[in-house]
Amino acid sequence: MKITIVERKMQISDELRAYAIKKVTKLDRYFHKDTSATITFSELKGRQTAEVTVRHSGMVFRAEETTTDMFASVDGMIRSIEKQIRRNKTRLEKKLREGAFDKAAANDASMADYVEDTYDVIRRKRFDVTPMTVEEAILQMNLLGHQFFFFKNAESDDTPAVIYKRAAGGYGLIESN
Repeated sequence: MKITIVERKMQISDELRAYAIKKVTKLDRYFHKDTSATITFSELKGRQTAEVTVRHSGMVFRAEETTTDMFASVDGMIRSIEKQIRRNKTRLEKKLREGAFDKAAANDASMADYVEDTYDVIRRKRFDVTPMTVEEAILQMNLLGHQFFFFKNAESDDTPAVIYKRAAGGYGLIESN
């Protein structure tokens, strides 16, 4: 697994770097050799965040943990991504390394905790999507009090797009090709 470390507005110690690499390397048991992982460390107002993004065979796995201790954030991040992988085990078996869950099943008799979730659509909603500018979409989203808004971007030949509020402030735009 190729591991990249990103430090956002902070410097991490060599001890933390080695600890994070050791923990993320343990994810190798789930993936083939052509996998890359990016570990991002950041700090905002005393809250320390560790985030891992694993790219494997066109799929992206991401987990994030924020605590007051970076080592605890790394531990939480690893627990979270392993829980995601186990929870979706049956859907991912074809893409993950063969035998990836054999050791975990032997060690952990409580695999019932990771029973596959069902993805039931609880509510469907249809509405007319009108062409508008990004600024108009932001205004409409804010007027509705939503976290995101789907629209046709009039500035990009009526391309379907989503505008959303970012946790760190500001807005994000997702457009289709």
